[in-house]
Amino acid sequence: MTWVPKTAMVLAAGLGVRMRPLTDAVPKPLVRLQQRPLIDHVLDKLTEAGVDKAVVNVHYRADQMISHLKGRERPQIEISDERDTLLDTGGGVKKALPLLGSEPFLIHNSDSVWVEGVQPNILRLARAFDPERMDCLMLLALASGSVGYEGRGDFVMSPDGLLRRRPERELAPFVFTGVSIAHPRLFANAPDGAFSLNKLWDEAIAKGRLYGIRLDGIWMHIGTPAALSEAQQLLGGSHAA
Repeated sequence: MTWVPKTAMVLAAGLGVRMRPLTDAVPKPLVRLQQRPLIDHVLDKLTEAGVDKAVVNVHYRADQMISHLKGRERPQIEISDERDTLLDTGGGVKKALPLLGSEPFLIHNSDSVWVEGVQPNILRLARAFDPERMDCLMLLALASGSVGYEGRGDFVMSPDGLLRRRPERELAPFVFTGVSIAHPRLFANAPDGAFSLNKLWDEAIAKGRLYGIRLDGIWMHIGTPAALSEAQQLLGGSHAA
């Protein structure tokens, strides 16, 4: 039986500035794709993979998020409340560590959606995670074939999956999908307050402990109204905030 993390951190506390005007009235995780809030797409995939608990951080229009999540039974939902101080990605996960437990856990952005390939990607990620070699294992997509991504790529990956950053002024083939498995030791020397997960990833790269696998399927970063429309056209149907 394939091991899967029993707990996931769902990053849902951002302000959704790039998604305006759709986020003028609702938080970005509640913007709808195919008539369903983005966060429900994420939580459904977690449930299908066998994840038991999702810790969801909230900040912008937190009451709407909490009200919506009360209706879910699977996975079990716990709220990490950041209404007082927005902590960025790294600080948000660090604050939630007591809820995430001592075992490796998933980290999943709330705006990351994909069309599956032959096998579910979360299960592929879980099978590839080796806690002896890895502090973090990222799910990566080809930048050239992704929806809603227009950058120069994030990472270069060696044949064994070891990652390094895109060299400055160059292109890199892979982009981070916002989904990873992290060992709690990744946060052993994490600072207090707000900080980006990029800081911890760079430390893992320096130790040779940041790895990746390639997503099987089509990744969609739902970060702007234009990306939402493009994803909707790909998937079919209509959307409404």
